[in-house]
Amino acid sequence: METQNIWNTFNDELYFFILKKVKDKDATNDIFQNTFLKIHKNLSQLKNQDKVKAWVFQIARNEINNHYNSESIYVEKLEINKEIPTQIYDHVCCFDTFINDLPKIYKQVIELIYIKGLKQLKVAEELGISLANVKVRIKRAKEILKTKFSECCKYEFNKSGKLIGEPNCSVCKTY
Repeated sequence: METQNIWNTFNDELYFFILKKVKDKDATNDIFQNTFLKIHKNLSQLKNQDKVKAWVFQIARNEINNHYNSESIYVEKLEINKEIPTQIYDHVCCFDTFINDLPKIYKQVIELIYIKGLKQLKVAEELGISLANVKVRIKRAKEILKTKFSECCKYEFNKSGKLIGEPNCSVCKTY
């Protein structure tokens, strides 16, 4: 896989992933750029093409950590400015609200796996539940999220179950 293909496939998702973690557009742009520089530089080290997404997002996580470790002022800024104006994230739709509205048992699993990046087995161990239970919770959480995106934001789903279309959140502006 070439850097351009990775860019075409992951640039939007990666940008919003970083923005969600950092909550600062300038820092996000810097981290995003550094991430793609490292991807390009280290592409030859990617051993399994099937794991390219995990590899790309791990590089981004490392860059986010590097950002906070090298710039202690940003850590202080983040702790002080916990309230971020919601209009900055209007284009992201209702994602955070939908995650926060999940029942606790589903929200916990989704956050640990998709936001913190833990493996399902590790989550099972941490929560003291079976791996099968973790998988069921993920499935149920995704069903709830799909329903909310479909009903509220008027997204549609393609044959593989991925969101397609543009959000029409006039219905869910109350979120």
